[in-house]
Amino acid sequence: MEERQRSVQNSPDDEISLVDLASTFLKRRRIFYVVFLVTLMAGIVYALLTPEKYDYVSLFKLAEKDAGGFIEKPATVIATLENRWLPEIEATHVSEQDEPLPFDVVFSNPENTGLVRIVSEAAPVSSEMVEKIHNQLIEKLEQTQSLAVSTLKSNLERQIESLTSTIDRLEGAQDVGAAIADAVNKRLSLEVLLHSIQPAELLVLNRQLAERKGPARSLIVALAAMLGLMGGIFLSFFAEFVSLVRANLNEM
Repeated sequence: MEERQRSVQNSPDDEISLVDLASTFLKRRRIFYVVFLVTLMAGIVYALLTPEKYDYVSLFKLAEKDAGGFIEKPATVIATLENRWLPEIEATHVSEQDEPLPFDVVFSNPENTGLVRIVSEAAPVSSEMVEKIHNQLIEKLEQTQSLAVSTLKSNLERQIESLTSTIDRLEGAQDVGAAIADAVNKRLSLEVLLHSIQPAELLVLNRQLAERKGPARSLIVALAAMLGLMGGIFLSFFAEFVSLVRANLNEM
């Protein structure tokens, strides 16, 4: 008997049952409704006001000097775009509009290709500005690539002319057959290289990809509902806790 009384005395009297939790939640349900609805409405407004964004892509093919070879290395071209031309264009935009570009410009080179990929993530309302910036960068590429092609062709043509003159001087001389054959082979290889040069080419300018960037609006609303649910439950019990603490303080 004494052991039973002792166990009753030692048993905790502050345990909370599921009934108590449900009663507390129902008592403070208005707090839950307010927090849940406010959070949900905030999520809906955010989802509606957040503009849709898409990737806008431009593709530029670098000039080739032979099969698989390029007059300028793609990595060098991209470094020039990132560290020279884009900063110049951004500085001009800031001086004219008194604000930075509302989007980023990212450059890449797909592996084992001579393509320069220019990508900007922006809202449709900024598509014209994206096209303007991409077009300015493409113009820089076209100018430098055209100059590189012209320079390479001029150098090859001069070398071919020099070899032709050498061959003409050697013809008729004695014991120069090997030298003439070597010069002819060199001239032939240079002519092949000259005719294999492919100019740079713009493949795509400011194409909008179909896939929308960022989280979907339905996902934003769903996350807001979950946050409102958890926040409402927590604040409901927290409000009851604060109420009990105040009641105990008033009794002291």
